[in-house]
Amino acid sequence: MCSHPGLRFGNEALKMAAVGRASTVAALPGNYPSVDNQSAEEDDGQNLWSSILSEVTTRSRSKLPTGKNVLVLGETGAGKTTLVAKLQGVEDYIKGKGLEYMYFSVLDDDIDDHTRCNAWVLDGDLYHKGLQKFAVSQDNLANTMVLLVVDMSRPWLAVDSLQKWASVIQEHIDKLRIVPETMREIEQKLMRHFQEYTEPSSAGTASPQRRNPPSSETDDDSVLLPLGDNTLTHNLGVPMMVVCTKCDAIGSLEKEHDYRDEHFDFIQSHIRHFCLQYGAALLYTSMKENKNLDLLYKYLIHRLYGFHFDFPAQVVEKDSVFIPSGWDNEKKIAILYENFQTLKINNNFEEIIVKPPLRKFVHEKELGAEDDQVFLVKLQSLLTKNPPAAAGRATDSTNRGTSGSPRASNRSTTANVTSVMPMQSGGQTSEGVLANFFNSLLSKKSGTQGPGGNVTGSSTPGTTVKKSGSKLGLSDVQAELDRISNKSDLDLSSPTTTMSHIEAEES
Repeated sequence: MCSHPGLRFGNEALKMAAVGRASTVAALPGNYPSVDNQSAEEDDGQNLWSSILSEVTTRSRSKLPTGKNVLVLGETGAGKTTLVAKLQGVEDYIKGKGLEYMYFSVLDDDIDDHTRCNAWVLDGDLYHKGLQKFAVSQDNLANTMVLLVVDMSRPWLAVDSLQKWASVIQEHIDKLRIVPETMREIEQKLMRHFQEYTEPSSAGTASPQRRNPPSSETDDDSVLLPLGDNTLTHNLGVPMMVVCTKCDAIGSLEKEHDYRDEHFDFIQSHIRHFCLQYGAALLYTSMKENKNLDLLYKYLIHRLYGFHFDFPAQVVEKDSVFIPSGWDNEKKIAILYENFQTLKINNNFEEIIVKPPLRKFVHEKELGAEDDQVFLVKLQSLLTKNPPAAAGRATDSTNRGTSGSPRASNRSTTANVTSVMPMQSGGQTSEGVLANFFNSLLSKKSGTQGPGGNVTGSSTPGTTVKKSGSKLGLSDVQAELDRISNKSDLDLSSPTTTMSHIEAEES
C-alpha cells in the first residue's frame, strides 16, 4: 500500500526534529544520560501492566460462581415446593410431578453481581427416585447441597422419613462411582467445615454480604479438635440440612392430641441425633407465618457461595429451632432430657410418638322445620280420617262419693249409670235411655218385693203406694223428657242439671 509523498516527507521531518532536540538536551551542561534511569522507566511500565492484570484477575475470581444446586427431598405434602417458592419470592406456583426445576436469585452487593442457584424438588413417591441423576452428577456433586424436609404436622413420620431419604441420596451417590481421591477430598472438606465452626461474635467483623475466602486459602496449620461420639458417622461428602416445615401446627398438636413440651423435646432430640450423624444443620420453619425463611436463605448462600454468616444457634423456642452444622454435640442434646417427666431416654420413637387414630365423622341428619301450611294440611287430613271423640263430660263417681251426703249411695249409682250412657253429637242423652233410667228409679222408689212376694214399702204403717201414684210419676217424667227434647242447644252440663232436678222432686 503506497502512501502519499507529502505525508512521508512530513513524517521524516518530524523525526529529524525530534533527534535534534534530543541531541541539544544531551549537550547541555549538567544533563548526563544514565542507563539506570532508562531501566527504572521500563520497570514502572511493567509494574503498571502487572497491577492492571492482577486487578482484572481478582475481579474475575470474585464473581459469583454458577452451577450451584440444591436438592430437596421429603414426603408428599411436606411443603417442598412451597418452601422453594418462598425462597424464590413467588406466591402463585403450580406443583409438578417427578422432578421439578426451580431456582432462587443470589445477589452480591459488594461487586454488584448476581446469579441463580438451581433448586431441584424430587417427588415424594420413591418411584421417581431415579430422576436424581438429572440433578446430581459427578460434575456437580461438590457444588450440591441437600435439604431433607420434615412435616411437623405429622411428627410420627419424622424419623422414618429422614432415614428413608438419607438412604435414597446415599444410594444415588454410590451409583455415581466417583473417583476415591475426589470423594475423599470432598469428605475431608465437609469434616473440616464441621470442625472449624466457631460461635459468631456479637459485633460482626465482616459485612453480611462479604464472602469468606475459600477453605483452601485458610491456614492449614490450625489445630482442629477431633469429632465427638456419633458425629459424622455418615459422611456423604455433601452438606445437608434438615428443614422442619409447618411448625405452626405445634399448637394444634397440643390441643387435639395432648402433646406436651416433653414430647416436642423428645422429637427434637431424635432429629438432632440424626443431624449429628450426617453433619447436617437443623431449622424449624413455617411458611404460613414466614418464620425463619430469611434465615434459611442466608444459610444456604453461606454454605454454597461462602457468604458471611453470623447467626447463632437457637434452641429456646420449640417452634423456632436453628442449629448450624458443627454447633451440636451429645452433651448439648442431653440438656433436653432434663425436661422429661414421664418419658425416658431409651424409649422407642414409634412407641411414644404414635399416629393418632382416624376419627370417623358421623354426619347427623338435619331435621328441618316443616312449613306451617303443609303441617296444617296434614293435620286436617289426619283429623278427617280419624275424627276426635264426641265432646262431653262424664261425672266422676269417686268425687261424688266422698261428699259425705246422706244420699251418697243413690248419687253414686246415678253417676255410674250416667257415665256409661251413649252421648249424641249435640251433647244430649238418648230419650229412650233416659226414660228407662227414670222408670227404674221410680220402680225402686215405689218399693221392692220381699222374699215371699210381698211388697215392702215405707216404714210408716198403713201407707201404701198406689198405681195411680206410679202413673203420676211417669207423667212427670214424660213432661220432663218433652222439655229436654225441645231444647236443642242444651250444653254439656245438661244431663247433670236434669239429674239434679229429678232428685229435688224425689226429695
